[in-house]
Amino acid sequence: MRSQTPNARKVKNAILRALVYAGGILVCLILLFILVYIFSRGIPSITTELLTTESSYIHDTIGILPNILNTLYIVVVAMVIVIPLGVCAAIYLNEYANNYKLVRVISFAVETLTGIPSVIFGLVGMLFFIQLMGLKAGVLAGGLTLVVMVLPTIISNTLESLKTVPDSYREGALALGSGKWHMIRTVVLPSSVDGIVTGCILAVGRIVGESAALLYTAGFGLILNGFMTALQSSSATLTVALYVYATERGELNVAFAIATILLLLTLLLNFAASLSASKLNNREK
Repeated sequence: MRSQTPNARKVKNAILRALVYAGGILVCLILLFILVYIFSRGIPSITTELLTTESSYIHDTIGILPNILNTLYIVVVAMVIVIPLGVCAAIYLNEYANNYKLVRVISFAVETLTGIPSVIFGLVGMLFFIQLMGLKAGVLAGGLTLVVMVLPTIISNTLESLKTVPDSYREGALALGSGKWHMIRTVVLPSSVDGIVTGCILAVGRIVGESAALLYTAGFGLILNGFMTALQSSSATLTVALYVYATERGELNVAFAIATILLLLTLLLNFAASLSASKLNNREK
């Protein structure tokens, strides 16, 4: 087989470099188009009245304050449960589990949960939490469903972060007389906190942007409720409200306003994840 001449290699490298640059530029242009289109249609519709009131058929007004609060409620309910559960599961897999087959089974289950479509989580959540357990559609049922959905994200990020801690740290702590749990609590977890925080922020971002699962479990309610009332009453989050206003009520301006808010939240959460990981890494160094 004849080797390529220097000129042929240069041409091939130039073509490949151009394709790589073209792909990167195309991705950036698509993102820019989406941002500009949604912001140009959504920002003019964002008003103080929209953000601070609730919808009223009597006064013919539209407000998304209940949906903002419902989104916050669901984030709180889901994260309060999933953070300790996911971190403890990752600690067990990395620090305590000695049965290799069991670890493989759990890891396979985590990977499988990551690839399941969210609408299936919603269907299973409705059947299990609402029909079997007797919960009403609301923040509690929706939050529990999202716990199952984002649990793999927390476990995966925490597990990868725990694996980056050198074994010498563990051996040094144990050699100084530290117990297993004391070593994990004082040495391993502080050294891996950057990955844990990043995983939590990414999980919050997925919760904020989720709609399919919440259509089955949280409901379509647009009424302003307190936290305890919203747990067991139909409560639409921002994403569900976007679906309702865009498809059922034909309020496209409101839908684009909600889409703008969701995009800003997503960008803010991604920026926060990158910034927190960077600062925590610099602090460790």
